[in-house]
Amino acid sequence: MHIAFITPEYPHKNLKPSAGLGSSIKNLASVLVSKGHTITVFVVFQNKETTFLDSDIKIISIPRKGYKVFGWYLERKYLNNKIQKEIKASKIEVIEAPDWTGITAFMTFAIPLIIRLHGSDTYFCNLEGRKQKQKNFYLEKSALKKANKIISVSNFTGQLTKKLFHLKNNIETIYNGINTELFKPIDTKISSGQILYFGTIIRKKGVLELAEIFNIVVEDYEKASLLLIGKDVKDIIENKSTLNLFYERLTEKAKSKVTHLQEVPYKDIKKHIATAHVVVLPSFAEAFPMTWLETLAMEKALVASNIGWATELMEDEKTGYLVSPLNHDMYSNKIVTLLTDEEKNKSFGKMGRLHVISNFSPDMILKNNINLYKSLLIKND
Repeated sequence: MHIAFITPEYPHKNLKPSAGLGSSIKNLASVLVSKGHTITVFVVFQNKETTFLDSDIKIISIPRKGYKVFGWYLERKYLNNKIQKEIKASKIEVIEAPDWTGITAFMTFAIPLIIRLHGSDTYFCNLEGRKQKQKNFYLEKSALKKANKIISVSNFTGQLTKKLFHLKNNIETIYNGINTELFKPIDTKISSGQILYFGTIIRKKGVLELAEIFNIVVEDYEKASLLLIGKDVKDIIENKSTLNLFYERLTEKAKSKVTHLQEVPYKDIKKHIATAHVVVLPSFAEAFPMTWLETLAMEKALVASNIGWATELMEDEKTGYLVSPLNHDMYSNKIVTLLTDEEKNKSFGKMGRLHVISNFSPDMILKNNINLYKSLLIKND
């Protein structure tokens, strides 16, 4: 089959920085190519127009046209025209897009369109309890209504999305997978006491709660340090740098033990995961986070949040700890436990990797995706 993806992000040095959405698409595209399928990825809203190969995956980078009026509509029609021409020229058979801000609203394709729920703006606004722009809701609902099939990366995300948009059809779940040979334990020296957070520096990821948590950790464990890796963004509530808000919440003692790296190449993230003593990902809003899968696959002890999707991905007190980020005392206690109890730290790491191999490895996920694509092609004949 020739399968295509539309995405605003994809992890490659020629493109804008990417996060979990791009990683999940690359993981799926890579395993599909390895099984003999042809893959094209349209990476939209980029800095320049270019086409290149990432291994055997064809990447088509498309920049914004920059329309001054009705850009939300005209940009999509422009993309639709560019992508439809490539569909015809390259004989693409099925195309997939994410739900975020309704990229495919107003688009019409001559082949089946799948929308995979990685988490829409509507979904995240609901989880965060903040007001949404009406335009984004309209665009996302329009895109969902035009899809031939909607699937979700977690049951939680599918059920909540169905409720928020008043969708009638059932939404099938196909979990994100991860290449457990690419993400695997690395024999390297652990930075004793180092706590790692990696991901966007943003409120919804629990970063501001992490400051309060780390204040407690450094009082209970003198050797603790915190490494933050990720792009800083302006806070949606206070309209300030989230990183600055994070530092404002730290005690002087805690502040002296924090290091921030703005950007790290995707290929180097594994080194930082490997050297960390404990990984912390206290997010309030996810769908099925790749950062969690990457951490578990690399056999690292993880303290994550206990919200919605979490129990579909992890087993509490077996593959890591699931704790409310709002419970600062308990969250810090679990971190200190894993910093001081090496036996438990290693046990969680090993069980985490086995859990990922058993449930989210490429071969486990591939079959469900292939069946999905084939079912749509049969209906389209």
